[in-house]
Amino acid sequence: QEQLVESGGALVQPGGSLRLSCAASGFTLGDYTIAWFRQAPGKEREGVSCSSSSTGRTYYADSVKGRFTISRDNAKNTIYLQMNSLNLEDTAVYYCAARRLICVGLGSPSAFGFWGQGTQVTVSS
Repeated sequence: QEQLVESGGALVQPGGSLRLSCAASGFTLGDYTIAWFRQAPGKEREGVSCSSSSTGRTYYADSVKGRFTISRDNAKNTIYLQMNSLNLEDTAVYYCAARRLICVGLGSPSAFGFWGQGTQVTVSS
């Protein structure tokens, strides 16, 4: 059974860093487009980053560009989201997602078939 499991969410102070992990089982992540989304209370789920290994293209939301980095370790079948210079607006539940189709931009949540359960990131002083 295909599954994604996130970890790494925590309470962090503004300006701090976190690395989220998303481990896949039941399928090979290297064959898939990977993405991170987030959802803050009372807001819609929004794309943070999307990356397709087949095209080499990676996209970031303007709000995280230069601060967040998506990556994958195919040997560990895991994707990561390195988050630096965190601010209060980054507080949200973060979800990893995967699909066969390549990224063209960040992509809509409805276009992704595989999802993790989410991990809470809280930025607060």
